[in-house]
Amino acid sequence: MTYQLSALTVQPGARRRKTRKGRGIAAGQGASCGFGMRGQKSRSGRSTRPGFEGGQMPLYRRVPKLKHFPLVNPTIYTVINVGQLAGLKPGTEVNLDTLIKEGVLTGAKSPLKVLGGGDLSVKLTVRAAAFSASARAKIEAAGGSCDILLG
Repeated sequence: MTYQLSALTVQPGARRRKTRKGRGIAAGQGASCGFGMRGQKSRSGRSTRPGFEGGQMPLYRRVPKLKHFPLVNPTIYTVINVGQLAGLKPGTEVNLDTLIKEGVLTGAKSPLKVLGGGDLSVKLTVRAAAFSASARAKIEAAGGSCDILLG
């Protein structure tokens, strides 16, 4: 037996008539229409908004305060280690643009963060959005300076 899209029909009993509420006792849903006599859920309009918990602090407001939930807007950095800066000339001013020109980075859309992996013996002036504590210590131990860029 083949079925065709043009020959589809509604099965008997699949569609039921809408209940006509408030049309007298004989109709089965007369007067209060099955909502009872009094109370919040018997009133016209929506009873409560979605997520309302009767005045208790709702779940969607409790959850982010707890630990181990992901950050909503995490700060994303272009990351580079101190050891990658060791090949630059002494006295160089290092920032995102100079690293791209030197070929250390291939391209970056987010702000620069310097991490402490590797060793550094060259005096550099590093300008970045953020530094790890170990990176700052290694740059300053080599005689360089760390400048934080805002924005």
